Amino acid sequence: MIDMNIYITTGTYDYLLKIKEKYPNEKMVLMQNPEHALLVHETEGKTVFTTPRHYKLAATAGDLGDGIFFIFTHLPIPDEGKPVYEFNFKKNTPVIEHKPGFAAFRLLRPVKGDTYIAVTGWKDEDSFGRWKRSIDYLLVHSLDLTDIGTNKSTYNAPAFTKEYVVPQDKEAS
Repeated sequence: MIDMNIYITTGTYDYLLKIKEKYPNEKMVLMQNPEHALLVHETEGKTVFTTPRHYKLAATAGDLGDGIFFIFTHLPIPDEGKPVYEFNFKKNTPVIEHKPGFAAFRLLRPVKGDTYIAVTGWKDEDSFGRWKRSIDYLLVHSLDLTDIGTNKSTYNAPAFTKEYVVPQDKEAS
């Protein structure tokens, strides 16, 4: 796998849109939720952002640019559990890749700190809903984390999920 950097910055939608438009040759995805907007920059080099959160790509499938609806699951993993955690995620990635409406998957390894971000992108919210109701989703998410060398009680903090959309036409605010 190519040594890929992922940078994330937040701000107002209009401000981040100006950054994205200023660098049309960079691979960036602008998305928002009711709380804020964020801009994701995938690059082999450095970012154009002033103060981004920096991640390394640990697993990948699909193209983020194909997604409209995104789920970001923040998972604080202790150092001793990181290698096995990544192995488990990579092992389960093929399950999601062939689901209808799937667009992209990224497992982001933190450069600083302990919180990974598992990002899934979907062509629409309904596709995500179908995945979430599938038996494969239940099987992948019901794994006992003790099987991968860590357990839920050794997370450094509770995991949490955020949803984002890529605004279409006049939805942007």
